[in-house]
Amino acid sequence: MQLQDSDRHVTSPLMTGAANPPERSAACAAPRRNSRSFLFLLAVSVALTACSTISGPTPERDRLMDGRGPQPDEPEAQARASRVGQRAANVAIKYRGALYQWGSAGPFSFDCSGFVQYVYAQVGVSLPHNVAMQYGYGIPISRDRLQPGDVVFFDRLRHNGIYIGEGRFIHARQTGRRINVGTLDEDWYRSRWVGARRL
Repeated sequence: MQLQDSDRHVTSPLMTGAANPPERSAACAAPRRNSRSFLFLLAVSVALTACSTISGPTPERDRLMDGRGPQPDEPEAQARASRVGQRAANVAIKYRGALYQWGSAGPFSFDCSGFVQYVYAQVGVSLPHNVAMQYGYGIPISRDRLQPGDVVFFDRLRHNGIYIGEGRFIHARQTGRRINVGTLDEDWYRSRWVGARRL
């Protein structure tokens, strides 16, 4: 049996399960081909739409949040990160005394990662509402190089806060407590230190 070009795209033994597919006229094959083309275009459109709706950091933030963060040979990026960090520390201090609420991300109550997320959003930095995920942003900073605004992490990435200087950080600690200032030298925080990140 010889198939016409229009038939080759719509009928095959694998698609029909038949050993010898029936012959079709071009008129009968056209609607099937058109519906398959439509379904293919629909699937491609859905996939492209899904990809286009994923939001990400703005291009200006990409170098700061791509895992590299500001590099030592990029003094402008270092200065920008320092300014953003100082602004974040200033915003964070304004929320001292706000209520702790697990799962909350402000503006009247917070959990620890929600507090960091909310504060950084106020200075134009988008972060996830998850301590471990926040640890993936910016660049690692050693404890002796901390600057105001650096995010400090504790307890196997189950707690974090924002460094405000002089060995102190502000954080949303636990239910029944308010956002307050702690010190890195307190036993609990010193023994559960994980690291810090500069955004």
